[in-house]
Amino acid sequence: QRAHRCLNPCTLKRCTALATARCQATMAETTRSTSQVGQTFTPLAVEIKGKAPARSNWEEWMVNLRGEDAWLASPRELSWYTGKTPLPGVCPGVSENGTIHALPMPNLDKVTRKQTQDYFDNSWTMVEVLFAGFRGEEPFYRPPVHGLRHPQIFYYGHTPCLYVNKLRVAGVLKEPVDAYMESIFEVGVDEMLWDDMHKNDMVWPKVKEVQEYRRQVYKIVSDVIATHSGLEGEARITWDHPLWSIFMGIEHEAIHLETSSVLFRETPIHLMQVPAGWPQLHPSCASSASVPKDIPENTMVKVKGETVKLGKPRDFPTYGWDNEYGQRMVEVPDFEASKYMVSNGDFWQFVAAGGYRTQNYWSEDGWNWRKFRNMKWPFFWVQDGPQGSMQFKLRTIFEEIDMQWSWPVDVNYHEAKAYCAWKSEQDGRQGTEAYRVITEAEHHLIRHPEARPEKMVAVRDDPALRLGGMDFPTGASANSNLAFASQSPVDAMPASPTGHHDAMGNAWEWTEDHFNPLENFEVHYTYDDFSMPCFDGRHHMIMGGSFASKSDNGASGFCRFHFRPHFLQHSGFRLVSSNSPAPARHLEQLNMQGEATADAAVSTSAAGTGAAVAGHAGYETQRLVDQYLGLHFPASGANEVDPILSHPNAPEHALRFPQRVAQLLLEVLPSSGRVLDIGCAVGGSSFELAAAGHEVLGVDFSQAFIDAAERMRKGEA
Repeated sequence: QRAHRCLNPCTLKRCTALATARCQATMAETTRSTSQVGQTFTPLAVEIKGKAPARSNWEEWMVNLRGEDAWLASPRELSWYTGKTPLPGVCPGVSENGTIHALPMPNLDKVTRKQTQDYFDNSWTMVEVLFAGFRGEEPFYRPPVHGLRHPQIFYYGHTPCLYVNKLRVAGVLKEPVDAYMESIFEVGVDEMLWDDMHKNDMVWPKVKEVQEYRRQVYKIVSDVIATHSGLEGEARITWDHPLWSIFMGIEHEAIHLETSSVLFRETPIHLMQVPAGWPQLHPSCASSASVPKDIPENTMVKVKGETVKLGKPRDFPTYGWDNEYGQRMVEVPDFEASKYMVSNGDFWQFVAAGGYRTQNYWSEDGWNWRKFRNMKWPFFWVQDGPQGSMQFKLRTIFEEIDMQWSWPVDVNYHEAKAYCAWKSEQDGRQGTEAYRVITEAEHHLIRHPEARPEKMVAVRDDPALRLGGMDFPTGASANSNLAFASQSPVDAMPASPTGHHDAMGNAWEWTEDHFNPLENFEVHYTYDDFSMPCFDGRHHMIMGGSFASKSDNGASGFCRFHFRPHFLQHSGFRLVSSNSPAPARHLEQLNMQGEATADAAVSTSAAGTGAAVAGHAGYETQRLVDQYLGLHFPASGANEVDPILSHPNAPEHALRFPQRVAQLLLEVLPSSGRVLDIGCAVGGSSFELAAAGHEVLGVDFSQAFIDAAERMRKGEA
């Protein structure tokens, strides 16, 4: 098969479609009627409610607009759904009024086929209800405004793809469902740099094609649930069981239900519609005021320090991600934490005082992010008056509503820390007593007892295992598990015994901790890169879940999640102060961007040329040059030191990988010729091919890598 050098037919088809569509779209008039028969290009913005802006420019992603508006621009028919339709008595979790809510997590010590199918159906249909909120084909393909995620067509296909791929790794499935789909939808993106804007230049499948793929995957997963011997009777599904991958797929779907809802919230409003069956906004949304008033006074409440135990027991009978398992004991000194999360009304004071214009409140990386994005207020605030009026509406997932000043503000870590600096100045707090955000261990101390892992020893102790979305506000004192489709006032839910509201639910809380492994951490064999790549000192933990968090994606007290500090989630923060250093876990930061990046790189990124920064700034350190030299040339020179210290599971298979790839290529190349090595790094493949008689040009974004290879080529190293 190595000698078979023809293009994959699917790839060839899509390359042809790209060229054809570009030609057609470039020649098309954007005023062409959207109802024209045989149309191959639709205008960028479909006119809906008279709000769509006129557009005449061409952008690369528009090649994907291929006339699917006819069936996507109106409320979805039941044929939209590839699994159970969201009707009472048909889909589990749909109430008598037709609203879908999350089901409780299943007890994996004794789970039946029906419980598994119901849990799968509820999750699968909930995602499709969410995607029914897109009006027209454009929102499926339009890249998010920040350019840091794939377009939503990817996520529409990504969750079914993961079911297939993980079931294959677990040995449950032997063959792909659609190899092409499972290639392009396999790997998402981690928004490592806030100006890495180049992820979406490709021709994606049509929505109809992905819908059909989803239909196939739904049937195959349902067949596995119905026939696999591992679900006979009341089955016990553990970490090592092959059907752990089924529940992995469902919990992965919960993650993307929420992250996609954030991307929906960032999508232009004229491209949205409220889908039938989606939960209602919290009833408090009926209130309105042009300026903040009646905001709960956010006093600081003292918390007695104690020893906190982190980690989920291996034998707890619910699904868990790898980073939840293990243990750590953390000594937490006395501290103060604000009674409520910081509300929109609280944060308005910071905005009105010029907080977004005052560099002193921001970290270096935070200020560069703010300048790059030209942020003047939180992203989900929508200006509702002339510049400087400080009047705003609030964007929810599908709607713009009157500003809800008592709801928690949605901000990223940079914005939260800037507010802390401003508020510290206002209140005269300095040193360790200056305001900061909470830590993971401190967060455990302000929760209701049933959300503290050391107290969750039985099935009855985990609300996510007992309660569905409709019952969460009353049964768990939390706006979570999609009980509502929005946040609620910061004082709406009962306080914990320490006097704090919303420690669980409503909005995630940013923490000072870097995402980190607990002692005895181990990866799962079917998903070895779920957590490990993010133990990099550049991801901050978020705790407590949000209104959109369900199951093991925030509704359970065992959850440990993370995002980059510039990333926007349904996330906020509360103020914390202490006389002692914060009991946070910090990891060494890789030199990617911000305070540790060269001034030239920062100035370049601030100027907006993010591709250059994303391409090379993280690879200019001697440390990374040395690591790549060890990978490419593990045996070179005198007085050698082994590049990898021997230990069980050491990745010795990675050594000389570039040379082994070159040897495979040599089997199909002619005996001589010219080769272009794109992304050559320090030249392992390039030198191997040159030694075989080829003329090789190696290209890489990193000047440091090229310099190292040049020194070797000249015999200087």
